[in-house]
Amino acid sequence: MNKPVVVSEETLTEPVVVSDVAPAARAAAGPAYVVLAGISFSHFLNDTMQSLIASVYPILKDTYALDFAQIGMITLAFQFTASLLQPVVGHYTDKKAQPYSLSIGMASTFFGLLLLSAAHQYLVILIAAALVGLGSAVFHPESARIARLASGGRYGFAQSVFQLGGSFGTSMGPVLAALIVVPFGQGSIAWFSSIAFLAILILWRIGRWYEPQIKAKKTATVQAHPDAPSSRRVAVALAVLVALLFSKQLYVSSLSSYYIFYLIDRFGVSTQAAQIYLFIFLAANAVGAFFGGPLGDRFGRKIVIWISILGALPFTLALPYAGLYASAVLSVIIGLIISSTTSSIIVFAQELVPHRFGMISGVFFGVAFGIGGLGAAVLGKLADHTSIEFVYQVCAWLPAIGLLAVFLPKLPRHLR
Repeated sequence: MNKPVVVSEETLTEPVVVSDVAPAARAAAGPAYVVLAGISFSHFLNDTMQSLIASVYPILKDTYALDFAQIGMITLAFQFTASLLQPVVGHYTDKKAQPYSLSIGMASTFFGLLLLSAAHQYLVILIAAALVGLGSAVFHPESARIARLASGGRYGFAQSVFQLGGSFGTSMGPVLAALIVVPFGQGSIAWFSSIAFLAILILWRIGRWYEPQIKAKKTATVQAHPDAPSSRRVAVALAVLVALLFSKQLYVSSLSSYYIFYLIDRFGVSTQAAQIYLFIFLAANAVGAFFGGPLGDRFGRKIVIWISILGALPFTLALPYAGLYASAVLSVIIGLIISSTTSSIIVFAQELVPHRFGMISGVFFGVAFGIGGLGAAVLGKLADHTSIEFVYQVCAWLPAIGLLAVFLPKLPRHLR
């Protein structure tokens, strides 16, 4: 049964609240599917544009004679911007919602893509990547709040719908790069600025829906449930969730950033064929991301976290020793399993600290981006000194960190 959407409990001082709608009416109405579809599609457009950066790495590497460490620094510039600013954006919007900030942030992505298409110096490429990351920093915390507001109490489902758009958008980047950027060159990246413009229009419309739903209002501090975890256990649980997200995101980052090079070096496939194989892995990620949230709503988020991270371990260990077609099959299985944890981790963290929803969302989305960026830089340096194959042998053990899930507390039923 759907629970009422009580957005006022998600902030400390001036929370976002639903006005003039009775709780029973909100529960009966269920999720706002049109809004969920709009924010998910916007996530699709946003992450499609972001994934173009990693997808054009072979072109940038050949054109400007970059090494793997420099490729990793591009990823770091892009993702560190998002990692640094997302918690700040989330903290600010906890106090005062900004319904039109999404479309304004998307303008940064728009200009970043235009700059990347015309960049002919390494420093300019880094700046363009950072601008795209800035757009992501503004987009994720507030759009996650909108998804929760439109959830009708089905928080895991809403988060999965939101994540589905982003995961599918990420998977489209390699395909679009193979079909458009590879044949037509770096300048064709400018064509994708039209996607950013479309996203700006959609997010402006969602902002118009969002604006009358909110109002600034001082409320009393949220009273803790007597069975809720202590502040110490909450801190431990948040640290564990960050570590689990580290294991998942760093592994996915290793495939997203270097899988193309791995396939080219080991199996001698063409750049376009390698991008198709990357698309297959990322598409599996998108499907797995969708099912994780509803499964968490039904069976509990802790068990989904256990299964999704540890369950991928046998397949990640086998991947470095598999042939080309077996690698494709294993990548699909890994993507389906390991991506299902993202929604459960994020919603679990939001339920642990419901009065700082925006900041927690920003921290976890930011950590995901930051870990990916830092990990890509470190793995690139390691690949320069060893080999891509050695990197995948090391990364294969990352899902073993899922054992830390044993330290996650059991939440009271009202928080689930």
